[in-house]
Amino acid sequence: MKKQKLTTAPWCPFCGQKVGRATDAIERKMQEFQVGRCQCGAVYTCDPTGHNIGSAMVETLVFACNDNWDFAWDLMPEDDYLTGRVEDYDEITHQVVNTRNIDGRPVRGVLYFVRLHTEIAEIARRVKEKKNALARESTEPVAKVEEIAAAQAPEPQLDPKRVKVKATKKVVTEARNKLDIDTLVMLCYDNKKTLRLLQRLLYDVDEARRWETAWVIGQVCSRVASKMPGQVSELIHRLFEACSDSAAAPWGMIETLGEIIAGRPDIFGAFTRHLLNYMGDESTQVQVVWALSRIAETRPDLIRETPFFNLFHFLNHPKAEIRGIVAQLLGRIRAKEVSMQLMGLGSDQETLVIWEKGKAIEYTVSDLVNVALAQISKGDN
Repeated sequence: MKKQKLTTAPWCPFCGQKVGRATDAIERKMQEFQVGRCQCGAVYTCDPTGHNIGSAMVETLVFACNDNWDFAWDLMPEDDYLTGRVEDYDEITHQVVNTRNIDGRPVRGVLYFVRLHTEIAEIARRVKEKKNALARESTEPVAKVEEIAAAQAPEPQLDPKRVKVKATKKVVTEARNKLDIDTLVMLCYDNKKTLRLLQRLLYDVDEARRWETAWVIGQVCSRVASKMPGQVSELIHRLFEACSDSAAAPWGMIETLGEIIAGRPDIFGAFTRHLLNYMGDESTQVQVVWALSRIAETRPDLIRETPFFNLFHFLNHPKAEIRGIVAQLLGRIRAKEVSMQLMGLGSDQETLVIWEKGKAIEYTVSDLVNVALAQISKGDN
């Protein structure tokens, strides 16, 4: 006998209440699932395929712990939190389908739930508050997340009846050469392949053009993210994949990541820690410390949340470029732990170039060290 199709709204396995659709988190991450919250305090993620059980459960637990990975790994199932799942979920209709099939389309989605015990949830909240307080004490005042988002000029409402502009390699290249950010932003709204075409322009033998292109992409993404963060998030994933491809040269990729994250740390700040993965390769060390320093300019607390102390020994690096940028980075996060090491570089007169807004600016290591020491000293007062 054929099974009768029944559909029901998804529910929370802990309290039985109906739950809404999972949505994209405000802050984007490397492993992304849509997330949601139940009124009872449980959180959940949506895995549309049902094939990513491990990743989805990990992200659900970390999301429940306010994105504190270290705290999440210390928790024990059942002792500290409960888990649950709702299977046969169809994200398109937002229904649970018992036949696992809708008009010939398979339904295999799963909602994964985690609910922290009350005392653990309270600890997670306090840990986050304490971390934020320590970050404020150890770094110079930075804009709050809401202030950073508000600082972005509101994007105009798009007329649905407008004639959309087709994004071609020629059109995108011309706009990039003119540094026409407005045109590139509109092209992104009209055609999702615009960012892909911009990414291709990073493969340029001219280093100056690569740095300028990275800056242009950062400016475009900071505005596009206000309306279409998914586009930018996809670009970030492609850039990280390109950096990890041993068969490809990551020209301009890490610099672009630094510009994008620094432009909208309120959305993409969680990607910061992944930049440190490329410090082991000498060919990308300069770009990584530059990207971290660029992010620290607006959100030093994001750097403080990474194992930044692994960068201390780079103050003795033979390349002046690395010594200088690391000094700049440590000054911006007010790393008083290295004050004595920085003082030892006070007479280092070797010159280096730092790219700012796509332009090359020349400094000496001592210039950057003196600024860093002043920033650290200011933080102690």
